[in-house]
Amino acid sequence: MVGEDGKLRRRLGFWSLLAIGVGSVIGSGWLFSAMYAANAAGPASLVSWVVGGVLMLLIALVFAELGMAHPESGALVRYPLYSNGRLAATVVGFATWLAFVGNPPTEASGVVQYASTWLGGVYDAKAGKLTGSGIVLAIVLMGLFVLLNYFGVRLFAKSNNVVTAIKVGIPVTTAVLLVVSGFDHQHGAGGVANLHAHGGFAPAGYATALAAIASAGLIFAYTGFRNIVELAGEVTHPRRDIPRALVATIVLTIVLYLALQLAFLLAVPDNLLAARGWQGINFDSPFADLAQLLGMTWLFWLLLADSSLSPSGSGIVYTASNARNVYGMAKNGLLPAAVMRIHDRSGVPRRALLLNFVIGVAFLLPLPSWHQIVSTLSTLVVFTFSIGSVTLMAFRSQGVTAETDRLRGMRIIAPAAFVVSSLVIFWATWTDLRGTIPVMVVAIGWYCAAAARRRRSRGGPVFARDDLRGGGWLVVYVVVMYLMSYAGSYGGRGWIPAPWDSVVTACLSAFCYAWAVRAGIRYLAAHPFRAHAPGHDEQ
Repeated sequence: MVGEDGKLRRRLGFWSLLAIGVGSVIGSGWLFSAMYAANAAGPASLVSWVVGGVLMLLIALVFAELGMAHPESGALVRYPLYSNGRLAATVVGFATWLAFVGNPPTEASGVVQYASTWLGGVYDAKAGKLTGSGIVLAIVLMGLFVLLNYFGVRLFAKSNNVVTAIKVGIPVTTAVLLVVSGFDHQHGAGGVANLHAHGGFAPAGYATALAAIASAGLIFAYTGFRNIVELAGEVTHPRRDIPRALVATIVLTIVLYLALQLAFLLAVPDNLLAARGWQGINFDSPFADLAQLLGMTWLFWLLLADSSLSPSGSGIVYTASNARNVYGMAKNGLLPAAVMRIHDRSGVPRRALLLNFVIGVAFLLPLPSWHQIVSTLSTLVVFTFSIGSVTLMAFRSQGVTAETDRLRGMRIIAPAAFVVSSLVIFWATWTDLRGTIPVMVVAIGWYCAAAARRRRSRGGPVFARDDLRGGGWLVVYVVVMYLMSYAGSYGGRGWIPAPWDSVVTACLSAFCYAWAVRAGIRYLAAHPFRAHAPGHDEQ
């Protein structure tokens, strides 16, 4: 398998990485998340973006150091194998794969939903989902995303750089113009009064602002940074460029999303809020519809054009990085080795691209809308990021990360990232969290089936003791999160009232983190990390 790693082309520099990160973030999320966050939390949605942005920055710093220590394509599903064994790698790998393979259909459905403003018959506004013809159009778009990745990383990088350069200016322009309209009340914009009228700053309470981080698509909007990590094996100077690109991406997008949320809050006409409140605001194409209401016809048409460009650019990037996820899972032995084959001339895992396309279509059929897919997958996204903190501290303890590659403050940042991730999962509400149970059951079942196959072929116990010791904490952690969500006040039974449910969740997650790091250290001591052969499955 080392030969397959050698076929990957190291052609990505800092600007390409920044374009990949920012280009992924500025997708369909900016077009829809401000409205859904306002629906859930009103003006307190500004708090949602800050908390979500801080979490993403903590996680980005963790993966920045991991990327310096060991840049590898498909890294998100490889790191848990190195630090905690097959059980942890299987659970995280499947959660990661399914969480992110849903991104291209999400972006495609976002394009189609915005297009419904001028293209009839593709979106049913009353039902809140794509029609049959809309689903077909979204599938065609997904096919185009695959084609742009099929012929090589250089073509992908060049096309993405151009798309990103074009599309960054449009949300910035939108934010500026709508904020200005809110201050001069152009054509009925509600203005600053919207921040305190109609139920106050937090009309449904601050708990809804926390729940909106996952359920309204905020986490989805931020997660584009992970594509930098996934493509780390194809970076020319990973130790220099990966940390810079990760941090720059998160900081830039925190500022951008706060500006867009403020713009949406100020621009909504007062008469709409007086009639329906924040929960009653429902636009098919949020920013475009606002621009039309406020008489900004040219901005309306610009946004309709960008509604195809921004999500498509992100869909292209996610299609590339998701193929590297499959590549990493195949290296872990979780998928057939055939899907990790790298095409000699293009340096692309083409079979992985095609597999993800099929799985993406399977996502789109039962979940034919942007919001349905996002609310289902956002919690999984946070879960897959949290284990990076465990791997990092285990790597540090065993000397995998060199002193020169270590970032300051990580002894505080890593556990903070894990605990805050756990809280975001908990705040997502029981309704959304229980939708992830089938994924976890399948992942654990897949591990059990793979372990049984190894026993038949090699003999010995069904479950490797080191895998159970290294990854057993993860099963307990997942069960604890489900139990706390069911018992808590965020859509659960309310047996533990707020804010004590969050306090208990934080304490339990801190305990699981400490257990996980100790387990990782013991696992790495028994199975030393072999950086000289990244393509070798040493387990």
